[in-house]
Amino acid sequence: MHLGIGEADTCYVPWVIIYLLMCRGLVSSASRPREDSWLKSLFVRKVDPRKDAHSNLLAKRETSSLYKLQIHNVKPECLDAYNKLCQEVLPKIHEEKHYPCALVGTWNTWYGEQDQAVHLWRYEGGYPALNEVMSKLRQNKEFTEFRKERGNMLLSRKNQLLLEFSFWNEPVPREGPNIYELRSYQLRPGTMIEWGNYWARAIRFRQDNNEAVGGFFSQIGQLYMVHHLWAYKDLQTREDIRNAAWHKPGWDELVYYTVPLIQEMESRIMIPLKISPLQ
Repeated sequence: MHLGIGEADTCYVPWVIIYLLMCRGLVSSASRPREDSWLKSLFVRKVDPRKDAHSNLLAKRETSSLYKLQIHNVKPECLDAYNKLCQEVLPKIHEEKHYPCALVGTWNTWYGEQDQAVHLWRYEGGYPALNEVMSKLRQNKEFTEFRKERGNMLLSRKNQLLLEFSFWNEPVPREGPNIYELRSYQLRPGTMIEWGNYWARAIRFRQDNNEAVGGFFSQIGQLYMVHHLWAYKDLQTREDIRNAAWHKPGWDELVYYTVPLIQEMESRIMIPLKISPLQ
């Protein structure tokens, strides 16, 4: 029987016939479970059962630091006054020894959403340290006045509580001048472990120029969020370093496998304030 298919394509005939028969309900009941299993294997994602929380598998075990990322959208006419106020008050909180927290970095967004301030804090001791700091700040009259004055300058604000990936650098103070890039990824739910497994290998491609500052994933706030923080001398250096990664064997493969895990992504280029430990 001639089906009008060239000789070079005859090897595909059996699958075409099976597909048509299945669509018409003509495959025998004996063969249907086997074919259904084959089809499901194409679309059903198999997940290995795990006995521990993702945060315990991905975060640094030797430290119990918790991070808070604050993003403030400032009224355009108030940005200079906002920066001045923060530079007067935030160092006092950072320098107080009885507050178990440290200001990691504070920036204005240069490219990305405009008139925006970004602050990153570390709480050494995890949630108990966070609770202690918040309790003390509520009794601090200067900070209460600061929050009130600052609030009048804001259009909106949000924060997230983060843990740091075990395989990323610890964010430590550095000399400038530098620009910083905060790359934020909204991952598909259920893919954080995969992301961590791939980036545990990918990070080695991005260490040559000391550009890797820190990597974090959200615990409270918008979930399945990942933030990578990078430092560069300038925008051209950023471009050169990123292009150089594509010439390293294996980088393209890791990008290929991580991109499908992402739902949305955002890049901010940020300039540090004078009080930022990350300059």
